[in-house]
Amino acid sequence: MAGSANLNVMMKTARAAGRALLKDFSEVEQLQVSTKGPGDFVSRADRQAEETIREELMAARPSYGFLGEEGAAIEGEDPTRRWIVDPLDGTTNFLHGLPHWAVSIALEHKGQVVAGVVYDPVKDEMFYAEKGQGAFMNESRMRVSARHRMNEAIFATGLPWAGRSDLPETLQDLARILPATAGVRRFGSAALDLTYVAAGRYEGFWERRLHAWDIAAGIIILKEAGGLIDAVTPGQNPLETGDLICANEAIFAAFAKVIRNA
Repeated sequence: MAGSANLNVMMKTARAAGRALLKDFSEVEQLQVSTKGPGDFVSRADRQAEETIREELMAARPSYGFLGEEGAAIEGEDPTRRWIVDPLDGTTNFLHGLPHWAVSIALEHKGQVVAGVVYDPVKDEMFYAEKGQGAFMNESRMRVSARHRMNEAIFATGLPWAGRSDLPETLQDLARILPATAGVRRFGSAALDLTYVAAGRYEGFWERRLHAWDIAAGIIILKEAGGLIDAVTPGQNPLETGDLICANEAIFAAFAKVIRNA
């Protein structure tokens, strides 16, 4: 797909950040790691990746705003446009040497995400989409899975770690969903979970208490691949609530009913 100038900037920037992260990933035991909360780690690599991304994007589009996971938000001269960035989605995987993490960059215009890139450097998989232009992985067009039976479907979610209070709620989710499906996976990167639904690798994904930078790029990629997405509470904005349910169209209603039957 021949993307817009903005999309090309996003993809180039994601690749540059990914190359730097790969170098640190190969020496993960030597990383300087600080703790910012139980089970929620931030590494030197994470901070440096966000700095690289911010510098590249702001150099290309100096009037845009910037919202990232690690640094303070930047209010741009153009109040209608901002970048939403997670420099390293799957930090805990990264720090444990697990090869499942990604760089996520989204562009928001007037409150709507209009372009998104999720780059997995380990597998060299670039997921990307622009509003109205479809979704792609590298050079291949993506579509959500065509499976329409819950008992044939695989879903993904997140699981709470030490210090989080939503374990009982998550256990209730699993007690309802596991008997109805072919399985549930927990891979540790919400950005990649969304793109995997977009690619048809599994049929749906749900999680609570996420942040905009975790999901902004993945949401437009999923939508452009034909997926449906909503907040756990119907009608709310997942980017604002951080709670979401997504799936292919055939399974979405049944899947959402199970998760919302709290």
